[in-house]
Amino acid sequence: MGFLISDAWAEGPPAGQGDPLMGLLPLIVLFAVFYFMLIRPQMKRAKEHRKLVAELAKGDEVVTSGGLGGKITSVGDSFVTLEISEGVEIKLQKDAVTAVLPKGTLKEA
Repeated sequence: MGFLISDAWAEGPPAGQGDPLMGLLPLIVLFAVFYFMLIRPQMKRAKEHRKLVAELAKGDEVVTSGGLGGKITSVGDSFVTLEISEGVEIKLQKDAVTAVLPKGTLKEA
């Protein structure tokens, strides 16, 4: 089969081969970029959301992940009761709350 594929001749390592650690340098740089551009900001947002959920209190005006706005009438361990209109209350998970609005925002709308 030597006429189709040239025979491989064993040689030593190529002259001028650099440090093997330099081959890992692009991977390290790529991981650092991913960490600072994607992972770190996402962890910061998650921490802020956990703090927001932990500080929910009766009377807060909030917006949910579904876009509903309302006033919290009661707070439980993992659920809140939200009054979205006079006499209309819904129960939803605390994690569904995405933002706390300034007091009186819903009355103006």
